[in-house]
Amino acid sequence: MATLSGAKALEWRIVSAPSKQAKKADVIVVDTHKPHLTPMYNPYSHLVYAAKGSDVSHCVINGRLVMENRKHLTLNVQEVLRKAMEVSKKVLSWVSPPP
Repeated sequence: MATLSGAKALEWRIVSAPSKQAKKADVIVVDTHKPHLTPMYNPYSHLVYAAKGSDVSHCVINGRLVMENRKHLTLNVQEVLRKAMEVSKKVLSWVSPPP
């Protein structure tokens, strides 16, 4: 809806009719009220060169809210970390086997 309305506002000619099927979006919300992002002279430059992953407060993937207020909604972070540690032990054993 936003894309179509934006195109109409700019008086762009719509080449093909929009599909009746809903479109699912991937979106992030970046909290720009941080010292390292202030003052913000150029938002594009700041997003590329100054913003960090930890500045993302909300995330929508394929139309589904997966993070809200920096809280993961679709995975168990502690379980992911536990599994990562298991894998890291295997990798370390391959790199330098115990004496």
